[in-house]
Amino acid sequence: MTKLRKTSKTKLHDESLNTGSGQTILKPDVNDNKARSVTDLRESGQSTAAPASEEDKKIRQAFVDKDWNEIKIADSWQIFKVMAEFVDGFEKLAKIGPCVSVFGSARTKSDNKYYIMAEEIAAKLVRHGYGVITGGGPGIMEAGNKGAHSEGGKSVGLNIQLPFEQFNNIYIDSDKLINFDYFFVRKVMFVKYAQGFVVMPGGFGTLDELFEAITLIQTKKIGAFPIVLVGRSYWQGLFQWIEDVMLNMETNISAEDLELVHIVDDATEAVKIIDEFYSKYLLSPNF
Repeated sequence: MTKLRKTSKTKLHDESLNTGSGQTILKPDVNDNKARSVTDLRESGQSTAAPASEEDKKIRQAFVDKDWNEIKIADSWQIFKVMAEFVDGFEKLAKIGPCVSVFGSARTKSDNKYYIMAEEIAAKLVRHGYGVITGGGPGIMEAGNKGAHSEGGKSVGLNIQLPFEQFNNIYIDSDKLINFDYFFVRKVMFVKYAQGFVVMPGGFGTLDELFEAITLIQTKKIGAFPIVLVGRSYWQGLFQWIEDVMLNMETNISAEDLELVHIVDDATEAVKIIDEFYSKYLLSPNF
């Protein structure tokens, strides 16, 4: 006699007959092999997902609980790295004398009008007795260091280690190149050792440095050093919005805050504002 093979319909019928018979029917839980927490995921070391990108790993890592040993080893060691960058920066920059920080885009080409203007401004600043501090990279930063170097002035580069775009330029004094891993340490150096700021057109990094300086002056954490924005067509729209929306519409700033910046269109005017600021205090560069 031929043995009949049970169909899926027959199996369902058998399962209904077994209800209450004392026989246990095990149904697999689809979540049995899934981690129920980030810690489970880390401990299992397994994932059914596709290999994560570096960006994904950074985001996932932020949600992973760390044990005390990891905190002591990783986070405590990071504190010493931060301290080392501060110490190195303080030691090298404390001796440079009065300087002006020049901010701007790393992407600006050497034939761009703002590159040429940044080089001219830096050269004029050196002739007037100031040193120049830049982010140490290409673009506007290179132009600033190049102008200072061409006049034999102090040319400082605060370079940041990035996976793309940023590399130190060749116009920085060999003893005044400092490499940083941390943006916040680098920004402290830009502000602490500058007696003025020249801001050329740039991207998010330039805006970050600009508003850092404005905020510190507005909150009186540092002196009211001159902030000069070069390129009226580039900056006017942003500061018109600040006046129309932040000041007049929302009153999130004071009218006096708008006086913290000066917008100009040429190198001579930019340097003149810095010179006039120091002439009010009967101060002059000391080298």
